[in-house]
Amino acid sequence: MKNKLLENRVKTIEERNSKVEKDKEWETSLLRRLIITTLTYFVVLFYLIAISAENPAITAVVPALGYFLSTLVMKSIKEWWITR
Repeated sequence: MKNKLLENRVKTIEERNSKVEKDKEWETSLLRRLIITTLTYFVVLFYLIAISAENPAITAVVPALGYFLSTLVMKSIKEWWITR
């Protein structure tokens, strides 16, 4: 009886760990970053069009590119922060 309970607990923990690992993979995936970058571009583009800004298609690249570049350096910053 006790072994069965322990086996169930271990199984539950392993399933949770698997889900956490998959969530972490998604959080750090290139696909996720590209989707957010693209959405950022279009949200800013529509806003710039709505306010009649000059060159909205080009101007909208700035925040989208800024987001994408920041995600590239975050890993290095995190590693530095952990080791300090």
